[in-house]
Amino acid sequence: MLTEERATSVNANSNGNDQTRLSVTRNGQIYEEPLIFERSHPGRVGFSFPEDDQGLEHELGDFLREEDSLHLPEVSEPEVVRHFTRLSTWNYGIDLNLYPLGSCSMKYNPRINEEIAGLPHFRDAHPSLPVAYSQDVLKVVYELQDMICQLTDMPAVTLQPAAGAHGELTGLFLMQAYHRKKGQERKVILVPDSAHGTNPASCTLAGYDVKELKSTRQGLLDLDDLKQNLTPDVAGLMITNPNTVGVFETNIRAIADLLHANDSLLYMDGANYNAIIGQASLGKMGVDVSHLNLHKTFSTPHGGGGPGGAAVVVSDRLKDFLPGPQVTRAKDESYALESAEFSIGRMKSGLGHFGVLLRACIFIRSHGNQMGAIAEHAVLNANIVRKNLEEQFQLASDNDSMHEVVFSDSKQKKTGFSTMDLAKALIDYGYHPPTVYFPLSVHGAIMIEPTESESPETLDHFSEVMKDIAARMQAGDSDLSAAPHRAFVTRIDEATAARNPVLNYFTK
Repeated sequence: MLTEERATSVNANSNGNDQTRLSVTRNGQIYEEPLIFERSHPGRVGFSFPEDDQGLEHELGDFLREEDSLHLPEVSEPEVVRHFTRLSTWNYGIDLNLYPLGSCSMKYNPRINEEIAGLPHFRDAHPSLPVAYSQDVLKVVYELQDMICQLTDMPAVTLQPAAGAHGELTGLFLMQAYHRKKGQERKVILVPDSAHGTNPASCTLAGYDVKELKSTRQGLLDLDDLKQNLTPDVAGLMITNPNTVGVFETNIRAIADLLHANDSLLYMDGANYNAIIGQASLGKMGVDVSHLNLHKTFSTPHGGGGPGGAAVVVSDRLKDFLPGPQVTRAKDESYALESAEFSIGRMKSGLGHFGVLLRACIFIRSHGNQMGAIAEHAVLNANIVRKNLEEQFQLASDNDSMHEVVFSDSKQKKTGFSTMDLAKALIDYGYHPPTVYFPLSVHGAIMIEPTESESPETLDHFSEVMKDIAARMQAGDSDLSAAPHRAFVTRIDEATAARNPVLNYFTK
C-alpha cells in the first residue's frame, strides 16, 4: 500500500489551560490548535504603546468603552505568532500539491504576479482617487479589457463582477435589458442538466423561471429537446462549454442559430474556459454573453472565500447595456471613465477587484501569443489522467475529454464502497479530493481537472494513488469506510455537522 503508518494520538495538557492535542506521525508532529481565547492568561500582553500625555479619556470622553467590555484574549507576542503560524500549516493549497477539483481550475499562481501586485503604486492605489491620479490603474484595466476581447473574439467586456456567479447575474441582467428595450418581458431561461449549479440559482435571483433540458448519452445538449422548449417566452439558454462532463458542445453554433431565430440569447458559462483559451472564438460560436472566471483561467489565487473576479464579454447585441463606468482611452492616450448609452448601472463599486484584474493582466502578458498552449496542456493533462485510470474507473462519456475527466462509481459500488470513501481516502495520501457527486447527471461522479500547471510525474503519482485505493476497495479493506485516519478531522456525520456545528473542540 502507498499509505504511511497510521497516526497515533497523544493528549498533552500543558501551561494551564493550553490544552494542545498532539498527533505524532512518522513525518513529525501535527498540533491540534486551541482557540486563541483558550491561550489567554490574565495580564499577559504582546504589545506596548508609548505614554499618552493627553489620555484617551480626555480625547474620547463619554465615548470611551468600559475597560472590561472587549473580552479580548491576553497572550504574548510569541504565542500569537506561533498560534497563527501553526494554523497556517493546516491549509491545503496549490503550493503544496495537486488540487484536482473539477470545473475549478485550481492552477499555480506565478510569483511574478505577486511581485508586481506588491508594487506601491498598485498596492496602495485607492479606488476613489481622481482619474488624473489613477492613470496607472486605468491603463492596466484598459489593456486587460482589450486583451480579453482579443482572446475571446468578442467586441466588448466589463470587469466589474466580483466573481463567477456575480458575472452570471450581470449577464442575466444584460439579457433582461436587451428584451425590455424591445418591450418584451421574457421569463424563461433554458438550462441543460449538465450546467453548473450556480446557473439556475443566478436565474432565479434575476427573476427568471428555469426550464431544464436533457443531455444525450454522449454528454451533449439534446437539440431535439431544445427545439421543443424554444417558445416565445424564452429569454435565452445558459450553457456551460466545455460542459461539466468535460465535453465540448460541438453543436454550439447550431444551438446559437436556433436561439437567434427565436430572438433568444446564448449565455455561455465560461468557468471551463481554461480548456479552450487561445484556441476557440466565442464570437464564431454565436455567443451573446459569457463570464470568464479571472481567478480560475487567469491564475489569481482561488478558493477559501476570495478574492474573485469575472470578465463578462458580450456581443454587439448587448454592448450598449454594459455596467458602467468602463475605462476608455482618449486621443492624447490618457484614460477616462465612461458609461454605455443604455447601461444597466454599476454591479460593483470601483473598477472591480483590481488586485485580481492586475494579476490576470500580468498572466496574459507573460504568455503573450502562446495563450493557446495553456489549453493544449490542460487538455493533455486531463487525458493523461483519463488514460491512466480508464481500467479502474468507469468513464462518464465516450467523447474526448477536454479540461477534465469525469468517472462514475459503477465499478466501485460493486465492492460496497462509495465515491465518498474514495474522496476521504485520498486525504490520507496527501491529496485534496476531486469534485464528487457532480454533475448530477453522472451517478457517483468523480470529476478531476489537473489544469496545465501539473507535471506528468505528479499526474502519474496521483493516478497510482487512485489505483491503490481502487485495489483496496476490491480487497474489501474496511479501513476505507472510516477514512481519513491522518487528518485533523476524520470521518464525520456531515449532515448533523452542518445542522448543529460545534465550533470549539474543547468544552469547559
